[in-house]
Amino acid sequence: MSAAVNRRVIIVTAVHGPSAPFLPEAHASLCAQELPDGWEWRWVIQEDGRTQDVRPYVPDDPRVVFHQGRHGRQGGPGVARTMALAHADGPYVKVLDADDRLTPGALARDLAALEADPSLGWATSRVLDLLPDGSTAGFPGDPAHGPVERGAVLDFWKANGFRAQVHPATLLVRRELLLALGGWMALPASEDTGLLLALSGVSRGWFSSEVGLLYRKWEGQETGQAPHADPVERAARMAVIEARARALATFEWRLPEGPEGLGDPHLRP
Repeated sequence: MSAAVNRRVIIVTAVHGPSAPFLPEAHASLCAQELPDGWEWRWVIQEDGRTQDVRPYVPDDPRVVFHQGRHGRQGGPGVARTMALAHADGPYVKVLDADDRLTPGALARDLAALEADPSLGWATSRVLDLLPDGSTAGFPGDPAHGPVERGAVLDFWKANGFRAQVHPATLLVRRELLLALGGWMALPASEDTGLLLALSGVSRGWFSSEVGLLYRKWEGQETGQAPHADPVERAARMAVIEARARALATFEWRLPEGPEGLGDPHLRP
């Protein structure tokens, strides 16, 4: 990477028609971010499919890149985000759903944590639900501020009804680690949870107790639709997510814990 690209955070957003009108608010939350001197962000927006519904809402900003998928075919947010990785040319990738908003300082806090400790592969933060009336609501049971040890997310998730103690929609990930894991899982839903658990299986993470994301709740939200809660499909999703994470842990595939291996995940014997 060039010196400039090596100090770039790539924001990845999957979007489809119903969520496109929220893109300007997501953009405003990005514009409010302040990064350390010499650092910059680029926003890669990837449409899930190819329509005329999204482009009108894409901000006119040289830091924003817009790409589309296949005409007449949607692969889901996991496919869209993984395709967006083709345009992720910085050392860090940050997730931002089209209908969510970052809070001021979120990017800088995530970046500071990973820059300070090469053994950390990913960072997350506290989330507040953003309700339709504009009010917010928090979640009980956030972990302590600081490192999240390898395997801790998987253990908690399994013991608490497949609910993780950190939110995958807040992830900042080392790009090379994300690529090595294959991006997001090819699932109809919970693909971001699958990535989170895989990351936890191979590296330590970081949790910031400061709110980093406003997670919008609205009637068109995919996770609020009936198919998302179908018990047969959900059981299958959870089974493959767990199996992948445990396989990675069994193989002892992990991020090197030292500056000589920064951003270079590999298999350890």
